[in-house]
Amino acid sequence: MGYYKYIRELWKRPNENSFYKDKLKEWRKEETIVRIKKPTRIDRARSLGYKAKQGFVVVRVRISRGGFVRPRPKKGRSSRKQHTRLVLSKNYRLIAEGRVQKKYPNLEVLNSYWVGKDGKHYWFEVILVDPYHPVIISDKKINWICSNKHTRRVFRGLTSAGKKARGLRRKGIGSEKVRPSLRANRRLLR
Repeated sequence: MGYYKYIRELWKRPNENSFYKDKLKEWRKEETIVRIKKPTRIDRARSLGYKAKQGFVVVRVRISRGGFVRPRPKKGRSSRKQHTRLVLSKNYRLIAEGRVQKKYPNLEVLNSYWVGKDGKHYWFEVILVDPYHPVIISDKKINWICSNKHTRRVFRGLTSAGKKARGLRRKGIGSEKVRPSLRANRRLLR
C-alpha cells in the first residue's frame, strides 16, 4: 500500500486513534476559523484538488452542532408539530464554507472535507485558492477558477457541498424538478 492509502485507512476509524483525540483537545481551544500550514488529511485534500504550491490556502473551521429539532412552545396549547424535526436546507459543510468565504473574500473556495466532531462541534478543513496569484493563473489545471464565472461560488451553490444541498447528485426519475433549480421549476408552475 502507498503512503496515502495508509492515511485513508486510519481516517476510516478515527476514534480508535489517540492522535485524533489529542487533536480534538487542541482544536477546542483554538479560534473558530484558523489558517493552517498544511492539511490534516493530506490524502483527502489531494483528491479534492489541493497542491502544495503558492496560491493554495487551507483553513480549519469549527461549526456548532444541533438546530435540527423544532423548539418547544413555551405557552399555549401543545402543537401537533411540536415534536417534528426540521430539515435544514444547508448541510454543515456548506455553512462552514460560507463562513470561511466571508472571512477571506479575496480567495475562492475550491472544496472542503470533514476532519472531526465531538458532542458540541464539527470541524471541517476548507481549501481556498487565490485567483489573482501568478502561479495559479499559469497553472492549466486550476486556472479555470480565475474566470469571472467562478466568483463567490459558495454562495451560488457551485461547490460539492452546495450541489449536494441542491439535490444535484441525483438523476432521472424523481429528480425532474431539481434542474435547472427548484426555484425555476416553481416559476414554471405559476
